[in-house]
Amino acid sequence: MNNKVGLVSLGCAKNLVDSENLLGMLCQQGMEIVSDPAEADIIFVNTCGFIESAKEESIEAIFEMSQYKKTGHLKKLFVTGCLAQRYPTALMDEIPEIDGILGVAEYARLSEMLAEADKNLRPCYTANGPRFLSTPRVLTSAGYSAYVKISDGCDNRCTYCAIPLIRGRYASRPFDDIVDECRRLADQGVTEITLIAQDTSRYGCDLGDGHYLLPELLEAVSAIEKLHWVRVLYCYPDSTEDRLLDTIQRLPKVAPYLDLPLQHIDDDLLKRMNRRGSSDWIKSRLAECRKRGILLRTTMIVGFPGETDAQFETLLNFVKEARFDRLGAFTYSAEEGTPAAKMPDQIDEEVKNRRLDQLMMLQQSISMEINEARIGTTCEVLVDGIDEGRPYGRSIYEAPECDGCIWLDADRELTPGEYVNVQITGAEAYDLYGEVID
Repeated sequence: MNNKVGLVSLGCAKNLVDSENLLGMLCQQGMEIVSDPAEADIIFVNTCGFIESAKEESIEAIFEMSQYKKTGHLKKLFVTGCLAQRYPTALMDEIPEIDGILGVAEYARLSEMLAEADKNLRPCYTANGPRFLSTPRVLTSAGYSAYVKISDGCDNRCTYCAIPLIRGRYASRPFDDIVDECRRLADQGVTEITLIAQDTSRYGCDLGDGHYLLPELLEAVSAIEKLHWVRVLYCYPDSTEDRLLDTIQRLPKVAPYLDLPLQHIDDDLLKRMNRRGSSDWIKSRLAECRKRGILLRTTMIVGFPGETDAQFETLLNFVKEARFDRLGAFTYSAEEGTPAAKMPDQIDEEVKNRRLDQLMMLQQSISMEINEARIGTTCEVLVDGIDEGRPYGRSIYEAPECDGCIWLDADRELTPGEYVNVQITGAEAYDLYGEVID
């Protein structure tokens, strides 16, 4: 097998972690990682299969990479990730350029797959192998910030979501393994750790006595001396207990930031989505966060089957009242094999898109007001990079990749990865401007 390997990673941060572990395993095989696909002898495409647009992007990437068999050095093209796990036979049948498929829980068979592919056997592994491997990892993001996955799969069974069909039942990663990885990353120079999973707040429900262990995990990770910030994303409303919120508030290294994807607020729609927790419970969680000074981020779905104009207005009114610091939204996508795809009263795409525009215009005005209120305040900022000569970064209130940035003015050169004190001097709907004052 030739030894220059490239990788395309699509989808969420959880998929990125899988990609980084895969790269670490390939390095163990003696392979050299290259960033230019034209130089690669082997290319992996780690796909996303969450919604229709993600599937299309993944298929486009596979076809794009396959062209390097004609124009570059490419000998073998492998596909992994959620799309590969869900549609292995169709991909192998319809895209003959694919030389092998490695499912989301089959990374332990990487060497076997490479050996079989070298014999032109087109291996396809999508069984349920070990969920968590002790493997080396190659960070593809900035060396000072890293995601750490704390569980895999999901038991929530939301009627619109294909993740349980792809990733399987919820499985918590062993506690000590997570802490050990965070410690290793800190020793390598990582100062910001973001804990992720399909559902982080349920972490530990399948370990020990069944209690949620995210508070204890935050305690252990934030105790690592070399770490500066720790944040957690993707909590689920019904398992977001006061104990977790108290821990977030109490620990100085932990970002006072809760990512709580709600999807909707109308009780009838929440039931149709199979979302646990009523609108009253959701509102109580928001109130408890506000009491503790915890910033709130959420995501919403518009155009779910049967969503009436009145129910959409209920959502708009709720967003007006809740004034989320961050809000993302997407139109409902009917995913094959999910209960919602068979529900009556599917919403027209034009209606979905109009509702999405209304919701995001509302949130834009809210975000503008919230950002303007930060003018004159000071905060610590992690420098992320330089764009056209101007440095930018994030405070503890901005998560990597999904939130806006703070554009910086400074009288000295700034280095990505350093922390500086900044006074906020200007605001846009999603980005801020600030002057370094240290």
